[in-house]
Amino acid sequence: MTTHAKATAATAAEMSVGTPAGRKPVPRWAVRVAHAIPLCVLPSGLWRLALVLGLAGYDADYHWAVWERPYVIGLSVVSEGLALLALGLVRPWGEVVPRWVPGLRGRRIPILAGVIPAALGATLIMMFCAYGVLNQIFGFVEPMNENGDGFPTSGPAAWALWTMYAPLLAWGPLLAILTLAYYRRRRANDASAAARPEAG
Repeated sequence: MTTHAKATAATAAEMSVGTPAGRKPVPRWAVRVAHAIPLCVLPSGLWRLALVLGLAGYDADYHWAVWERPYVIGLSVVSEGLALLALGLVRPWGEVVPRWVPGLRGRRIPILAGVIPAALGATLIMMFCAYGVLNQIFGFVEPMNENGDGFPTSGPAAWALWTMYAPLLAWGPLLAILTLAYYRRRRANDASAAARPEAG
């Protein structure tokens, strides 16, 4: 393979399909990160659903309040929905309002409208995850379960809990990296678009 062919292949590897000419493409690694985020969140949601169904391996005799099961299920659904929003940082609908949105279709989304919520989300997620880990270690908050065990601390149930929640720790850092890449890419595209008429 010639040097030119290698350079062309390397460039193509960094491009996403359908990128307009003259615009900095979404790197393949960023697309992978965006798809990895919902997968990091999914196991903890599945564990909470198993808890509601009595399949988590512990606390089978716990008496649920009327609101607790809907809350736990809703938490899982909302968490996964928020994780899926990371795809907007690598997809066209994160830069231009989709045509099916009435009144706003086709409008350019300001850079900060995507960056600020994503950056705040990444910060809050990392804070909550850090608190969760430290609380599990040091026990800042008393267990809420009436049997005195808020979470399993040993045995297969504990290993299942830790295994299912461990990927969640990657959500915040991955979102932060993706947000920075989104900001830099869109700033570069704006600068390129502004310089193009002058070059012409």
